[in-house]
This record gives sequence, C-alpha cells and structure tokens, in this order.
Amino acid sequence: MTTDLALAIGVMIIAGYFGGQVAKKLKLPRITGYIVVGLLLSPSVLNLVPRATVESLNIITSVALGIIAYAIGGSLRLQSIRKLGRSIAWITIVQALAAWLIVTLGVVFLAPRILGIPQVTVTQFYFPMAFVIGAIACATDPATILAVTREYRAKGPLTTTLLALVAIDDAVAVIAFAIAVGVAQPLVSGAGGASLYQMLGVPFLEVIESIGIGTAFGFALVYITKLVKTRALLLLVVLGMITLCTGVTNLLGVSLIMANMAIGFVVTNRVDEDEPFIVVEGVDELVFAIFFVLAGMHFDFDIMKVVGVMVLVIFATRFAGKYYGARVGAKISHAPDTVKKYAGFALLPQAGVAMGLALLARNALPVFGDIVLNATLAAVIINQLVSPPLVKYGIFKAGEAAGSVKPVPKA
Repeated sequence: MTTDLALAIGVMIIAGYFGGQVAKKLKLPRITGYIVVGLLLSPSVLNLVPRATVESLNIITSVALGIIAYAIGGSLRLQSIRKLGRSIAWITIVQALAAWLIVTLGVVFLAPRILGIPQVTVTQFYFPMAFVIGAIACATDPATILAVTREYRAKGPLTTTLLALVAIDDAVAVIAFAIAVGVAQPLVSGAGGASLYQMLGVPFLEVIESIGIGTAFGFALVYITKLVKTRALLLLVVLGMITLCTGVTNLLGVSLIMANMAIGFVVTNRVDEDEPFIVVEGVDELVFAIFFVLAGMHFDFDIMKVVGVMVLVIFATRFAGKYYGARVGAKISHAPDTVKKYAGFALLPQAGVAMGLALLARNALPVFGDIVLNATLAAVIINQLVSPPLVKYGIFKAGEAAGSVKPVPKA
C-alpha cells in the first residue's frame, strides 16, 4: 500500500502501460487494459493505493478531462459538422430522451422489488430516484470514444458524428439532470410543484456560462499561438490554458467539459494549422492511461452487494435507450447507413460527467443520494469495461478505422 502521491502516480502509469499492452495482445482497445489495472490497484482488490490517496488524485482527473474535452472540441470543424448537422441534432436528442425514459421506467418498476425499503412510496422515493438516475444515464463519456478513435486513426461520417454528438450530449445531460432534480426535490419533501426557473433556467445559464468562459479562453489561446515560435512552448501554453480554464470552471461551479470543448472549437475554426492539437497528441496516451486507471480505482465491490441487480437494470435499459434511440434519430434525419447501423454501439461509454452528476445528486437529495451514487458508479465501471470493444466494433464495421475494409454501399 502506498500513500505517497508521486509513487501512486508512477505505479498507475507503469502498471497502466502493461495493462494496455496485454489488452492490445488480446485485440482489445488499450483503455480496457487501463480500467482493469485500475480495478486491480483499487482498495477493493489489492489495495495498493488506498481510498484516501485515490480521492486526493481527483485534480488529475479534472485536468485530464479538460485535455480530452479540448481535443473533442478540436474535432468539430464547422465544414465537417454542416454536412451531418441534421443527423447529429436528431440522434443527440432522441438517444438522450430514450435513455432517460427507458432507464426511469425500468428503475421505477423494478427498484421496489430489488431494494425492498420499508415505509417509502413510489411518488416520494422510487419515482424521483428513478427520474434522477435516468437523467444521469443521458451522459456519454467523450474520453472513451476519443481514445478508441485516436488509437485506430478512425475517420468518416460515423466518427465525425460520434465526436460531435458526445460534445453536445454532455450539455443535454446537465440540463436533463437539473430538470430531474427540480422535479425530484419537491416530490421528496412533499412541497408541491417545481420552479420552472429551477428546472430550465438554471441549467441553461450554466451551459451558457461554461461556453462563454471557454470561448474567451479560446480566443486568448488563438492570439497567444501567433506569438509562440516553438512546438515545446506551444504545448506549454495549450496545457496551461486548459488547466487555467479547468480551475476557473471548478471555482465557479460550472462545466469544465463544456468550457474546454469551447476552447478547442474556437481554436480549430480560427487557426489554419492543426499544430495546437498535434502538440497535445504527444501526451494523449499518458492522459488516457491516468484517467482510465483512476476511473477503475474508484470501484468498490461492496457497492455491488447492495445495488448489484439494480445496476444490471440500469445498464440494460440505458443500452436499449442509447442503441434504439440512435437508430431512430439516424432514420429520421436520413443519416448515412454506417451511422444508422453502428452509432448505437458507440454510445455506451459513461464516466466523469455521470460520476460528477451522481455526486451532486447525493448532496441535493440525501434521502436516496447514496443509492444513486453507488448504482451510478458501479454502472460506470461496467460500461467502461464493455464499451471500448463496442466502439471498436462500430468503427471497424463502418470501415472508418485505419486499414479496415469499407462496407460496400447498397445498390
């Protein structure tokens, strides 16, 4: 067991490297290996890194998530998005609402049978809890999709759609969560109806504030890049700006993901060269290794003893909502065939945003907040183990991975 932060980070990086290599030998994405290594290092298994040390490393998770969000934003060139804008909008909305609805129905129907908590009612406990869990299920983790598409150098309509979709999906999840909490709080307390401003105004303001902060940092970075003459200094400036933006958003309590995506979006559409993103690719693998090893280290097997069956319900209903919602959205918008067939497979990843919303739920709704947090955390780990191979399957079947065979279009 180690409590020294530097030693813990070193163990995570080296163990993550070997885990990634084993995963690659098994023809799995490297991040699957990183997550498994995190599980093994966690307090629940080998306990090589104690829980207090894991919690103290959360700042690394925030910065890593900021770097990942910046890269996602950098993939959103307007000229590419315009071609797929209709399908991106429809798929984003339909799959998010489908996941929210189906997860809510599944949990509200089965939770009373699974948990069996005495002296609680559906309207004051099970429905508001299910509604919040369903809102959290809307979120899709951008880090997994970016890591897998980068590893296999994927390009094409499906990849562009996925990267744009996850960029918007987190905004949808934040809004859905705020609405769910606004509905749940008065139901739990028996105080009556929810404030329309609390349900809609607050989340929209948070999204606008996040985008505004990121846009300001983005234009500042565009200006500074004109003054920087070497690649090493450019990397220094880019990482510094991302970290600074992450700190400001944490201080103000707004979305670091939305803000850093806005930085990447501004830079990629205002700077002709790709250099501000190429320099970051040099540290990609380090960022992915630390982020996903840490995600695995948050797992607690004791959680599964309490909410194990409910976690499987959340996992299955969320997959159904994401998969069929994506197909319906793609069909409505007349998306390319590869998007219709395979987008649903790639929307299962769930990580930082979901865990962050679950933590907020624990504070806002203490009556069932611990159940929401534990169930979400366990579902996140399962999703992170299952989803990377599914993302890989989708981009290979679509013929968008480097070296893969493109599907023959229908006559």
